[in-house]
Order: sequence, then C-alpha cells, then structure tokens
Amino acid sequence: MRKHFLLLIVFLLHIENYTQAQHIIYLWPNKVPGETEPKHDPVQTPDTSRNVIRLTDVTNPALIVFEPEESVDNGNGVIVCPGGGYNILAIDLEGYEVAQWLNILGYTAYVLHYRVPDKQKEALYDIQRAIRLVRSRAGTGKLGVMGFSAGGSLSARASTGFTRETYTKIDAVDSLSCRPDFALLIYPAYLDLGDNRSLTPELQVDKNTPPMFIFGTADDKYGNSTLVMAIALRDMSVPVELHLLPFGGHGYGLRSGNKAAETWPKLAEVWLKEITKVD
Repeated sequence: MRKHFLLLIVFLLHIENYTQAQHIIYLWPNKVPGETEPKHDPVQTPDTSRNVIRLTDVTNPALIVFEPEESVDNGNGVIVCPGGGYNILAIDLEGYEVAQWLNILGYTAYVLHYRVPDKQKEALYDIQRAIRLVRSRAGTGKLGVMGFSAGGSLSARASTGFTRETYTKIDAVDSLSCRPDFALLIYPAYLDLGDNRSLTPELQVDKNTPPMFIFGTADDKYGNSTLVMAIALRDMSVPVELHLLPFGGHGYGLRSGNKAAETWPKLAEVWLKEITKVD
C-alpha cells in the first residue's frame, strides 16, 4: 500500500508539470472488464532513455484531461493514445506533450492510459469505453482519436471495430456510440499483419469508417502500415490524407530536431481545422 501511495504522489507531481492537465477520469467505476489484477496506479519504468517517461502495469485505465484556454476552445476533443508496443506507454513524448499542442489549437485532449503490458484485447475495451465516456459529457462537439505507433494501431482498431460489442455493458454510457468522428495515425504500427504484409484482418474498413490523417516515413520499419491502411480507405472511398516522408524513423513525437516531427503537426493542424469545422 505504501509503495502504491508513493507511486501516486510521484505520478501526480509529474502531471502537475503539465499545467493544463485538469483532472483524471477513471474509465471503469467498479470491476475492470478482463482485468485480473487489482486496481492501482500505473508504474513508471526505470528506463528514461531518449528523455522519455514510460508507464506500464496499467490496471485502472483512465483519461488525463487537458483543457484549452477558454479564449481558443473550439468545443471539439481528441483522445490521444501513446505508443509503446502494447508493453509501455511513452506517456510524455506521445501523450502529454501532444495534449498541450492540441490545447494550443483549441481542442480538449484526453490522454488515454490504456492497459499494458500485452493486453491488446483489453486495450480495445478501454478506448471504446473512453470514447463513450467523453461523449457522455455535456457540450462535446466532434470527437476524434489520435495514436502513435501501437497507439496508432489502437486508434485504427477503434475506428474500424466500433460495431463490435467487445465487453458487457455496465451502465447507460455504454449505450452511446464508440465510433470516432475522425482519426489521426502518426507512424502507426501493426496495421499490416495480414498475408504478404496486407491489412491486418481485424481492421475491417467500410464506408462508415471515419476519415483519417496518416503520417509516416519510408525509413520506418513499420512504414508499410501507413500504406496498407491508406489503400484500404481509398478503396472504400473513405476520405484519407496520407503523408510519407523519406526519412524520420520511428517514435519521434513532435520534438524538434527531426524533420518528420517538425512536419506532421503543421499538416495535421490544417487537416484538423477542416475536419472539425461546422458544416
């Protein structure tokens, strides 16, 4: 108990470094579907290489809410899914830093602590529940998902599997739609696990799949994921914007010093403004 208390203090102090973080929404009020471990706060790993904070052992999934200044608030929201190979969450690089950028653009950002390690099925429960919870909030406009690497995989799964009942409904919130209004996949991974590196069979793209913004680089070992998803969307006449730079690698977030990291936010800003404009 003392260990978990100390971890909570460290975690909350870390959150306070991101001054726009407002509050935490826990996804599951009682038992967490599919979870065998007791609820506790996420664990920060000792690995801080590349100046990245990594969380693991998530058993009490949550949304960390970042709200924009009232003067720029456009009424729309984005659920941000950090990457980490479904083993950890690169929580600052692909979570809190991205949330602050979205706040500057006027979007409310919800950084998702989905279940890790190695709980891909349960992670889908978490993002579906998260979308429904945000939808239940009064005044929510358009709501999208945004993911990096494995978080891009999770965002793609949420964007193509919204008709599947993956967990037993627990309250009225679960009667709401879990279809995102749009999705941004930034250097996504694991989208080409089909035969001959084709689209992962789980990702059933159809005309109801939400529009997507996809960004990657040719030298990323997961770069084929961007191509197969874009082709699948095009083939179903789903609006898609694809950007593929020659260099940049993988796992760069939006930190300066990498051309890809400095390019995608500018492109995504324009796309987001267009996709969320009032019809």
